[in-house]
Amino acid sequence: MVRLVESRTVTRVAPPLLLPAGPYLDLAGEEFGRQLLLTTANNGVDYCLRPDFTLPIAKSYLDDGMTGIPGAYTYLGPIFRQENGVPVEYEQAGLELLGQPDADGALDQVLTFARWALAVYDITAPSVRIGGVGLFESFLAALGIAPQWQQRIRHRFGHPSAMQRLMERLTRQSDNTTTTSPDARETIIEIITDNMVQSGMSLVGSRQPEEIADRYIEKQALDASPVPEEVVALLVDYLSVVDTPGRALDQIWKMASAAKVDIEEPLQTVRNHAAALTALSPKAEVLFSTPASRRASTTTPVSSSR
Repeated sequence: MVRLVESRTVTRVAPPLLLPAGPYLDLAGEEFGRQLLLTTANNGVDYCLRPDFTLPIAKSYLDDGMTGIPGAYTYLGPIFRQENGVPVEYEQAGLELLGQPDADGALDQVLTFARWALAVYDITAPSVRIGGVGLFESFLAALGIAPQWQQRIRHRFGHPSAMQRLMERLTRQSDNTTTTSPDARETIIEIITDNMVQSGMSLVGSRQPEEIADRYIEKQALDASPVPEEVVALLVDYLSVVDTPGRALDQIWKMASAAKVDIEEPLQTVRNHAAALTALSPKAEVLFSTPASRRASTTTPVSSSR
């Protein structure tokens, strides 16, 4: 595996073991945030033991001004998370392709990496689960849901329990939602700061007034734009699809066609990915499983591409 991640066509990277937690909490959502092993510095900044490689690699790529420049980065090392309140450590290896102009070529590189990684461990009949992040996001966008709800739903993709709770909440929405004019952010921050000080709460090492204010404003926006019942029902149906890729994608196509939702292009992309996986390993068991579906097992991916 070391030789694979250090081949001449890629750059092996090793992000620090201790990373700022903010990007994970902001981008990966609350469910993933619960898996972090956190510590707080004296200045109140939260850090976490490295829970994965993808985010710090992508952030470094952007911070270095590499946007649009093809990059191929590999990694091999430990990651740390909480599972059922217990800290666990895994070895994770992978490939990140960034700024690639040829999506099909990038997919070929990822599958080749996966094939060699499987060969290292003499795995000839892997179980592969695909979920189609791009397909789900296209479906979500085509439904015309308010941006605030789209973001919240998207953050729960890949976290079945959190997605199920959110769908249950949407199903219980009241049709008689009342709206009020949102207060100015500065006013809310001032009120929260005063309340924290009067209650003897420290403004260092705890949630900041700005963070609490932003969450309150987000909740106001969500309450002001409920998701229609028929759209919630469509989402629930989509998130219940589990089958072989061919049958699953046919179900989604019929569902989208009936709702007059055009997702033909991302559907074809997932079909191509599934075909490529089958060609990679004819003995592989490939399953299309949406994020709300129950997982039979949890595995650490050996490769990914962006």
